[in-house]
Amino acid sequence: MAYSNKSYVEHVAVRVKDIQWHINFFHEVLGMDVREIDGPADAPNQYWTLGGMQFMSCPDFEAPPSNDAGWLAHLGIMVDDLEGALQAAQSWGVKALPQGRNWLQLPDGLAIELIQAHGNSVAEALAVKPRA
Repeated sequence: MAYSNKSYVEHVAVRVKDIQWHINFFHEVLGMDVREIDGPADAPNQYWTLGGMQFMSCPDFEAPPSNDAGWLAHLGIMVDDLEGALQAAQSWGVKALPQGRNWLQLPDGLAIELIQAHGNSVAEALAVKPRA
């Protein structure tokens, strides 16, 4: 059988000081619903989203902002509605980054790049059920 070199990132695990803030931001601004929870729902140890994020609660974690140093450069996130996502993000206390208005730094230092998707690409990606 021939080797198939096709792959994709199923999720990205990120250490965060305030897991509930990240859960709420990624759900309310980016529409990423829960896939799995480790620990109690109101204070999870880990939280996975549909859409590929895993948040690991690390209340004492300190790291330089991801846009400036090595632990993670940034996350590129495809969105159905870039303008809507940027507007929704404004009330969350995120910091604009110099790369462009679609680049945001979250309070724990994580940088995200919001990218306008085309066609039904977000819906098609979310329809994949890799663990089903």
